[in-house]
Amino acid sequence: MEEDLRQSPSNNLKIVLFGPESTGKTVLAKQLAEHYNTIYVPEFSRTYALEKNKTNDVLTEDDVIPIAKGQMFLENELTKAAKNLLICDTNLLETKVYAEVYYKGFYNESLTASAIENHYNLYFLTYIDIPWEADEVRDKPNERETMFNAFKKALNDYNKPYVLLKGTFKERFDLAVKHIDKLILEHA
Repeated sequence: MEEDLRQSPSNNLKIVLFGPESTGKTVLAKQLAEHYNTIYVPEFSRTYALEKNKTNDVLTEDDVIPIAKGQMFLENELTKAAKNLLICDTNLLETKVYAEVYYKGFYNESLTASAIENHYNLYFLTYIDIPWEADEVRDKPNERETMFNAFKKALNDYNKPYVLLKGTFKERFDLAVKHIDKLILEHA
């Protein structure tokens, strides 16, 4: 397994926002980081895709591993500055799911191993009941249910602990806080 796809050791609780595009992950990541006076790890693939868009390039299968490495670099750097809790706007398992959906037949042994082995205390699977909003990188407004099912299947296939977040932004935030508070108490 490639070292730059592994997590650095950390005592932080790690939470992942996980799910299809335009389901409120970034909004919630920012809200939770502020609520818990910590930081969040942004989605590296968004920045990467925006840079490619500037030259009218599209993402290809060759971009998957650079995106994965960039995501892990951000997570490993930001976990050093987190205060007992790190909120991740995405992780390698999400990168793996997207790669498999976008590039049929995609498989990378190092990405798969790291996506499964890297540890997170809880995933929040974001449902597709928030209206889809177009932007420069989102491109699957008609495949939201397919994408949601792929994310849910990955969590179930790899026995990752998760909570389904549905409803308004406030309902999602309140449910996430309830579960994070419980985790904090359990790990105190």
